Formats: sequence, structure tokens, C-alpha cells
Amino acid sequence: MKAAVVSSFGTAPRYEDFPAPAPGGADEIVVDVLAAGLHPRVRSQADGSHYTSTGELPLVPGIDGVGRGPDGRLRYFILPDTTIGAMAEQTVIDSRRSVVLPDDTDPVAVAAAMNPAMSSWVGLRQRVGFQPGQKILILGATGNAGQLAVQVAKLFGARQIATAARDADKLPGLTALGATETVVLDGSPDAAEQLGQAGKDVDVVIDYLWGQPAADALYAIIPARSDDGQQLTWLQIGSVAGATSPIPSAALRAVRLQIVGSGQGSVSPRAILTELPALAQEITRGTFQVNARAVPLADVEHAWADAATSSQRIVLVP
Repeated sequence: MKAAVVSSFGTAPRYEDFPAPAPGGADEIVVDVLAAGLHPRVRSQADGSHYTSTGELPLVPGIDGVGRGPDGRLRYFILPDTTIGAMAEQTVIDSRRSVVLPDDTDPVAVAAAMNPAMSSWVGLRQRVGFQPGQKILILGATGNAGQLAVQVAKLFGARQIATAARDADKLPGLTALGATETVVLDGSPDAAEQLGQAGKDVDVVIDYLWGQPAADALYAIIPARSDDGQQLTWLQIGSVAGATSPIPSAALRAVRLQIVGSGQGSVSPRAILTELPALAQEITRGTFQVNARAVPLADVEHAWADAATSSQRIVLVP
């Protein structure tokens, strides 16, 4: 079969022949892949930098997708750590880690939206226990995951959805998605003051940035808190601005701050799977705006280069 194959870390996958997969367990089936999202998590998998990487090569990247099984049913699936990923004509899935979709589902939309929407959906449900009426601030809100986080927060009944990001051109578009206010993270004193005001009463910060921006945000928000005893849960999901952050120790003492992560390991596969049917249903209903672009699997090298700068979520289709 044809697949996107990573033969060395640091170079883009190439469209090559790869041995066809075969099921090994009682619950495993081979599916014909219809769509696989090129998520940031997939790119880090392919360059060996993700914390789950084993360094094993060659590998086919892709951690989830939409495929059709031998029974003819359409499924969204999540793969375990494997060298036979979703970016191939076929892959092996564990049927217990999949959700059956309606026949009229758009595979590209589901493959594009499930992974980025899952980050905030699962984080708020499984790590925070978010309640309707609470207030949210989203750092890094103009990325694909951030835009979907705005929509997820609105669906969950957030009373305030403040957003902050470095891309000033994209911030205005968040209002149409449900954002109640926007802040440009340009490093200026005015931006810090605006961020402090935006975060002074929030219950949850969804952080896709980490790095120095997370520390700067804490320096801005902590002194502005209206009630030091109000729980502030910092939900750390992404680290596009840096893998480490110089968090001020005073932030942990001055207010009731709780920093939690949400990702592979901190949320069990079982917990993730419990959330998939409802999320898949909302995506197939068209609840979320999804900016997706389908690219043939044969063009994977060009897609890889485009993914670094594209505002769209690229989806590979065999």
C-alpha cells in the first residue's frame, strides 16, 4: 500500500510503498483510511520530538482519522502509540478506540476538528470539571485549537470567553465564534493591563502557549484578581511558545492557583473515549466552524511544508 513514510527524523515524510497492515488482536480491524488530520501533535511525532516518541523508524505518522471498516461502517478512530499511523491507504485500529459515524458524515471535517477540539473539550470535562456560568480566558486563541476552544467554551455555557493571542489580524474573527473580549499579546504595558483585566475574574485559563507568555500572563493576572480566594485553574494544553516557563513562585502563594495539564498520559484513554461520541456528534451536526483543507496523500511533502504556516487544518486524503 501507499503511505506517508518517515525514514529519518528532521525530514518530511515521503509518499512511498509500505507493508499493508494486518490485525493482531481480537478487537483490531483494518480500515480504509478516508481522512487523517495533519495536527501539530502529528508533526512532533514525525520529527521525534514528542514526549511519547520511542525513536523507532521507519514510521507512518498520524494519530487519528476517519476510515471505513470491513463492515462498511464509517468510524472516527484514535490510534495508540504505533509505527503504523493514519497517513496511509489503510491502518489497523482497535474498534474499542473508535466511534461509529453517520454515513453522511464529512470525513474531512471530522478528521480536521476532532483532535484540536478534543484538547479543550477533554480538558474542561476531565481535568477541570467546568460548569456553565464560569468564566474562561484562552491564551493562543487564534490557532485552530484555540478557535475551537472558543466554540467549545460557548457550547459549555461559559459566561465570559476572553481571548488573547499574538496574531492581531485574526483576533477580531473570534468575536463571531463567541469571544466576549480580545487582547493582543504584543508585550506592551497596555497589553499587560488589558490581559490583567480580562483575567481578573476568570475561573479557568486555557493555555496553548506556555513559555514566556504564560509567565507574563500570570504577572499580569495575579495582581488584578478581584478575589484572591477564587479558584484559578490554569489548564496547560499546548506549548507553541516554549516547552518551559519561568512561573513566578509568588503566583502560587498570592492566589488560589491550580496548574493542571491535559494531554496523553494525564487523561486516560478510557476517559478520552467517554467524550468522543458527544464531540463527534457536535462536529457532524455542524456546531463548530472548521477551517479545513483536503490534500492528496501523494502530496504529503508539500502539505508538511505548508502546515507550518497555514491557517487551515490540513487533512490528508488517500
